[in-house]
Amino acid sequence: MGLLDPKRTVQELKDLRARTADENGAWRVAWTDTWLEARAWMREKTDALGLETHMDAAGNVWSTLPGESDTELLIGGHLDSVPGGGWLDGALNVLAGLEVVRRIKEEHGRPPVTVRLVDWADEEGARFGRSLLGSSAAGGTLVPDEERHRKDADGVLLTDALRRCGVELDRMNEAHAELRNAGAYLELHIEQGPVLLDLDLPLGVVLGTFGVERHAIGFRGQAAHSGSTPMNRRRDAFLAAGKMSQEIYRITDELGGVCTIGSCVTRPGIVTSVVAECDITLDQRHLDRAALTAMYERAVAASERFAAEGDVEVAWDTIWRIDPMPFHPELIELADEAVKEAVGVSHRLPSGPLHDAAEVARAGVPTVMLFVQSLHGISHNKIEDTEEEHLEASVVALDRLAEKTMAWLAGGQRG
Repeated sequence: MGLLDPKRTVQELKDLRARTADENGAWRVAWTDTWLEARAWMREKTDALGLETHMDAAGNVWSTLPGESDTELLIGGHLDSVPGGGWLDGALNVLAGLEVVRRIKEEHGRPPVTVRLVDWADEEGARFGRSLLGSSAAGGTLVPDEERHRKDADGVLLTDALRRCGVELDRMNEAHAELRNAGAYLELHIEQGPVLLDLDLPLGVVLGTFGVERHAIGFRGQAAHSGSTPMNRRRDAFLAAGKMSQEIYRITDELGGVCTIGSCVTRPGIVTSVVAECDITLDQRHLDRAALTAMYERAVAASERFAAEGDVEVAWDTIWRIDPMPFHPELIELADEAVKEAVGVSHRLPSGPLHDAAEVARAGVPTVMLFVQSLHGISHNKIEDTEEEHLEASVVALDRLAEKTMAWLAGGQRG
């Protein structure tokens, strides 16, 4: 596989950064001009390789290298970023995939299976608050009516932003046809967290993506003067919420996963009043569905217990939930082999963040992901970074995984 040039991928990532970032980070927000410019730049590269490239009804861009079989190996990622994001989140997936397709074409000419590179549209959901937009349409889980009234911070409707880029919301699910011959899906991503960093390992294999329970919780007590109201007579909504915030850590100690109270708003919100109303948000994630359900049930029970103790009321409102998505066991084994061949040692870990890979797997396509170490354990931030030698190793690992997966598919091992 001497035809592979991982250094070219790193240079292309730097070129993309020079075009679409400034001192405050990357600005490839989906459905904006900078994102369209990044896609045009990418199109030049796929055209130069002689790939057939088109945009589907959901705005996803597909570049195809025909093979001896109609069965397809998909390699994917996303060029869009969060505002002021890092230079690698999403873009590494696409450009590493491009280098792998280059190597496959040069070595095989016509590979044993068809190989397709996909740039998913709006993975981040940064502008309109709906992550995995393009991949959910391809996966068949997008419900257009649930997205129709979304607006960005400037009041621009999602439907108008889509139309400007050649996408009609009510036709987006037509993208599902793109998966009709999909035999496997591979995705490389920066870890975005500190697990590999703390283990001093360059690469890892992703077991699947966490399921998510996301809720708004409202505690209702009574406002009262902070000077004249004895502590034992208070109906303090914030006290119940505060006890709840501690309890979620105990829940994760027992069950694993992660829990986060991400926001807290109090009313009347003045220093001289006991808190009458306290609204918090809770995000719970776990790779196991039963454990995630238990996390949710224990959190509900805890909120009711603390509310009763403080003589306040509590109400829950579901914001969003998604089931865990474990990846394909045979592809996990192939990925483990590929990582060991690339760097000598592998590690298996779940993904807390969601990825397009979860929607592809949910659609029934055998799927696996690779992670490469993130310096600082940080992403969605201009300081996001990875050692260049690790980036290069990740391209090698993805390439070896692609070769193994082509052989797996050609041998009829799918499903």
